[in-house]
Amino acid sequence: MMLARVADSLYWMGRYVERAEHMCRLSDVMLNATLDRSDAATQVARIVLAAVGDSDLEKAKTPYEAARALALDREDGRSITTSIARARENARQVRDQITTETWERLNLIYLRVTGPGAAKAFNDGSSAFLHDIIADLHLFRGAADATMSHGEGWRFLLLGMYLERAQLNGRLLEVFFGDARKRPITDHFALTSLLRMSCALEPYLRRYTADVRPELILEFLMFDEDFPRSIRFSTARIEEHLSAASRYVDAGHAGPERLAGRLKARLQYADVENIELGGAGALLTTVLDECAAIHTAIYDTFVAYSLEMRLPA
Repeated sequence: MMLARVADSLYWMGRYVERAEHMCRLSDVMLNATLDRSDAATQVARIVLAAVGDSDLEKAKTPYEAARALALDREDGRSITTSIARARENARQVRDQITTETWERLNLIYLRVTGPGAAKAFNDGSSAFLHDIIADLHLFRGAADATMSHGEGWRFLLLGMYLERAQLNGRLLEVFFGDARKRPITDHFALTSLLRMSCALEPYLRRYTADVRPELILEFLMFDEDFPRSIRFSTARIEEHLSAASRYVDAGHAGPERLAGRLKARLQYADVENIELGGAGALLTTVLDECAAIHTAIYDTFVAYSLEMRLPA
């Protein structure tokens, strides 16, 4: 069983890297909306701000400034720059546990977003700036996958990544389909933007061609077992990595792998045909609550456990 501080740092490194990429996509879609239809820009900006928990909807009137803040604001804990800086700090704390290739790739991304030329690079070409960060984050993941031993450390890195992905995408779907008191968002441009935010436009079109319907999008992003950014795929990976990590501990009857198994089964055996748009909110709330419970259980089991739990009698 690895040290708690090592597991914690690798777990959070995965979460922050995933958060940074998600924010890049939200920012890029928000900026692209200003080019396609002026009346859609504000709506997409409102969706993005709601998805990241920002209640200041006045920012939606200036999508470019909102995207710039989401990318570069070092005082905002949700921003791309802050997320990457925190990922790098966690990596620095466990430098001996990750490979040189993994560290160097993350460090290069950090220098890109925190360097003196970052603001100018964003101003000169915001979309290119965001796409370059996404590409660099993919290279980081590739380096980690290709050079790190696929043991406990690698599992905690991926565990953080997939749990963050499930929660971020769950909140995004809540904005569209989660409030039963309001009509779900069904505007074609907004739905296409949702697919772009989820990196799902091309996979979705290959499955359903040009039939962009909200109920099909909800089904694809929640329940598709092969698409790596669906909630079902993410929760299956969470359960897989937790089951492997939990072999080394006595987690008790409410261990995180059991919670993850329950969530995996909930999505695997959900009656998809009977989940209508207006009723998706209850399931999304349950998924997010169970993800939060898994996070707490991970801390209780692997990070904040008492010494007596790990010492032999």
